[in-house]
Amino acid sequence: MLIKTYLFLLYLLICMQISVAQDNIPPFFEVSYKLYSDNTKIALMERRFYKDQENNYVFRSETKTTGLISLFRKDHIIEVSNWNFSNSNIIPLLYKYQHTGGKKDRDVEINFKWNKKEIINRVNDSIWKMETKNGILDKLLSQFMIMIDLKLGNIPEKYIIADGGKIKEYAFKKIKDEIIKTPLGNFNTIKLARYKKNKQETYFWCAYELDFLPIKVITTEKDGRLSKAIIKSVKGFKYGHDKLD
Repeated sequence: MLIKTYLFLLYLLICMQISVAQDNIPPFFEVSYKLYSDNTKIALMERRFYKDQENNYVFRSETKTTGLISLFRKDHIIEVSNWNFSNSNIIPLLYKYQHTGGKKDRDVEINFKWNKKEIINRVNDSIWKMETKNGILDKLLSQFMIMIDLKLGNIPEKYIIADGGKIKEYAFKKIKDEIIKTPLGNFNTIKLARYKKNKQETYFWCAYELDFLPIKVITTEKDGRLSKAIIKSVKGFKYGHDKLD
């Protein structure tokens, strides 16, 4: 048993290359966003960063339709990334995604089995495996990594993502620094762009005052619609604001 534990820890030290100082991890926080499709409010998204009972870090996102659209659709999305931090290495452990209330329910689980050098993917009832890769992240953890990289003074050029049984790359570049007006007041932000092969574009405005938490996100969808998230409330940061009515 001791030999297996030693080999597992040794493997973690060798295989992972995402190294950060623990001081660069943001404080535990809660944040909520209003979501819009074009100019129509469609949902509320709440996110939390905390530790669970097993002392693992958890980044959790929950989205529910709201307003008039909720009379016709009851979409409910829960997305959770469990990860750990050991010897300056960020280690993804388990990613879950559940979408109910839409046209078709979707249940996804990505289990990072570092001791076996494999990633087990499950989408509804389908299960398959793929090999691990240095520096790999899950989709939700990659959004959290933006905050860490920016706090380190790095522009995240590329992240490697395990998504749907495939290894994907998310590429980023800095656009400019910009002052953004929000329901919580004005924030100094760095604007980043992320591009995908299908020409889908996403822009992030990350606030210097909130450890580079994204306070505004705009995505141009494949059909030309603009999806937008605007910060509504936040707790946990030194310069955080309480909810405004």
